[in-house]
Amino acid sequence: MSTERTLSIIKPDAVKKNVMAQIIARFEAAGLRVVATKKVYLNAQTAGEFYAEHKERPFFGELVGFMISGPCYPLVLEGNGAILKNRELMGATNPNKAEAGTIRHDFALPCTDLSANAVHGSDSPASAAREIAFFFSAHELL
Repeated sequence: MSTERTLSIIKPDAVKKNVMAQIIARFEAAGLRVVATKKVYLNAQTAGEFYAEHKERPFFGELVGFMISGPCYPLVLEGNGAILKNRELMGATNPNKAEAGTIRHDFALPCTDLSANAVHGSDSPASAAREIAFFFSAHELL
C-alpha cells in the first residue's frame, strides 16, 4: 500500500459529546498521522457546496441542517492506505449497523438521525483530493 491522504470530519454530534480526542487517538493508533485540522463552523452555503453530490437525494436538507448545527473538525489524515483504513475505522454509515469497535458504533449511538454519525470520510482518492482542498490550502498542508 502506498502513503496517501484522506479527509475525515469529526461531525457536530461527536464535538458536542466531547469525544474528538478519543476519535483522533483511534486514527493515530491505526497508524494514521494528523497532517492538519481546524475548527470550522459551516453555514448552509458551504455545507451545501461540500455535500453537493447529494443535492438530489432526499436526505440532503437534513444533512446540511445537521452540519450547520455546531462546529466540526475537518482532519487531513496521512498513512499507508489511509482512505480504506479510515473507512474501516469509521464503520457503516448507519451507526445502528456499524460493528462494535468502530467509531460510528462507539460514538454515534444511540442514532435516530443518520447524519449524526460522528464522522465523515472520503471514499476515494478523487473525493479525498477534492475534500481536502475544500477545507485546506496547500500552505496549511506543508
